[in-house]
Amino acid sequence: MRRFAGWLLRDAAAATQQSADAVSGPQTTEVARRLVRDPVCGMHIDETLSIPFRAEGELMHFCSTACRDKFAVSVQKMAANG
Repeated sequence: MRRFAGWLLRDAAAATQQSADAVSGPQTTEVARRLVRDPVCGMHIDETLSIPFRAEGELMHFCSTACRDKFAVSVQKMAANG
């Protein structure tokens, strides 16, 4: 039993060391991405993956075409009601 516990602890220590080496390893050159908020559902999404839509001179970002279409319909209803 003692050998088994020692083996588990050794493996856990080795895994911790490997993950620490990976974190402190070479720095990546990833660019920070900007998150935008979908005005319909409130979901945050990467700006490069969002679906842009310009309404009344303002650029909006949506997570899906369904949210974009829902927003477009509500804007048209507001415009029709004056």
